[in-house]
Amino acid sequence: MTIEEAQQEVDEWIKKYGVRYFSELTNMAVLTEEVGELAKVMARKYGDQSFKEGEKDNLSEEIADIFWVLLCISNQTGTNLTKAFQQSIEKKTERDNKRHINNPKLK
Repeated sequence: MTIEEAQQEVDEWIKKYGVRYFSELTNMAVLTEEVGELAKVMARKYGDQSFKEGEKDNLSEEIADIFWVLLCISNQTGTNLTKAFQQSIEKKTERDNKRHINNPKLK
């Protein structure tokens, strides 16, 4: 599935089951909530915390939830996420093409 197809699938789901998109501000709050849920799993899986009784390692689920909300925000703001992502790669390549290779901290 391409990013464009994912944006289309989310849009179709919203129209069929979701009634309408939440407001942009609400979706920003939802995105923040989802990132927090991912942070909790990361802290338990890779950090110093351990999973509490009843908690599970649902890392991929939390990442997918973040992607879902990003697709929603992209759709409702008219952002072509494929194009924006390609531009981001180009920007990072131009800006950082030697920065990380020459960073002694990364050796």
